[in-house]
Amino acid sequence: MPLTFTLDPAFTPALRDGILDLWTDVSNAGGAVGFVPPVTREQVRPELVRHLAQMTEGRTRLVVGHDEDGEVAATAFLTHNTHRLMTHWLWLYTVMVHPSHQGRGYGRDLLAAAADAARGLDGIEAIRLTCRGGLGLERFYGSCGYKEVGRVPAAIRVAPDDDRDDVTMLLPLG
Repeated sequence: MPLTFTLDPAFTPALRDGILDLWTDVSNAGGAVGFVPPVTREQVRPELVRHLAQMTEGRTRLVVGHDEDGEVAATAFLTHNTHRLMTHWLWLYTVMVHPSHQGRGYGRDLLAAAADAARGLDGIEAIRLTCRGGLGLERFYGSCGYKEVGRVPAAIRVAPDDDRDDVTMLLPLG
């Protein structure tokens, strides 16, 4: 059954808890969403609070996917670029699909919902994101229309002697 996606849903305690659980579960399953396992909800919470502050300021928008039971199953954050010469594109951050839902095409659905949301924002022509190399994410994003436009070798250190490339991808919306 497909996920139901919403842009800027009401931020309730249930949504907060659902995002915390999702982010923790994705991180602990090895997802490249800013943490290295093991991680707890309390370690993730400050990062979510930063996202929420940006949402309150109007700089970040939330796309959330709920499963058939109404549980948070996927998220992505669209963040406006604040540089006055770069306001025609935005960043896509913290793209997550719960591990129990992976392999069903929900990642593609989430990226399509994020692109649709971005197309609905005045003056937005493209989406940029970065991903951690070494996990096949570049191929996945590429299969969804993103193009690799930059790579910084060994910019991400996930553990001693385990450095990964920081890969920048771009999706023109035109």
